[in-house]
Amino acid sequence: MTNPLHVVRSELLLGGQKSGKSRRALELAMAWLQGASGRSAMVVATATASDAEMHARILRHRQERLQLEPRLTTIEEPRDLAAAITQHSHPDTLLVVDCLTLWLTNLLWPQGLQLDGADLPDIEADTGGLLDALQQAPGPLVLVSNEIGLGVIPMGQSTRAFVDALGVLNQQVARACQRVCFMAGGLPLVLKAPL
Repeated sequence: MTNPLHVVRSELLLGGQKSGKSRRALELAMAWLQGASGRSAMVVATATASDAEMHARILRHRQERLQLEPRLTTIEEPRDLAAAITQHSHPDTLLVVDCLTLWLTNLLWPQGLQLDGADLPDIEADTGGLLDALQQAPGPLVLVSNEIGLGVIPMGQSTRAFVDALGVLNQQVARACQRVCFMAGGLPLVLKAPL
């Protein structure tokens, strides 16, 4: 069953790398912009340029978004998603958060990804703030996150802890969202839909 391009109050797009999550989020943003005059859409990007390849990737994504839809603005917020949602969510503004996986990485390894077996920091306040912001947002939200728990169990303790933390976060956000889609091969499979 495919998912029509209509926007709901909150949607989570899950999937693997290059599964079409971000493309689907942008398609929903464009559908929102075409729906009525006076609407706006914004991407809240969580990526940080930790190396040259990531810097180039971020620049490429910015350019692609501008070419696809010039009215789509972008802000970068690698850590305080709750504040970004609270500040920028309005009834006439759709927010695309891309992505929760990188946001979680930024919280757990603020100096860069170093999987050394150390205990992960407590992020309960951050995730609680995000969930509160999702519930209170006056405008529509589309959130993107990776589903990385479908493969083999990682060897390292920190990597396993990260996979677990992301799985828990995805479950919490899925419960809070009206619609959840799993993306594979660029196609959405609806896992949860509004009643």
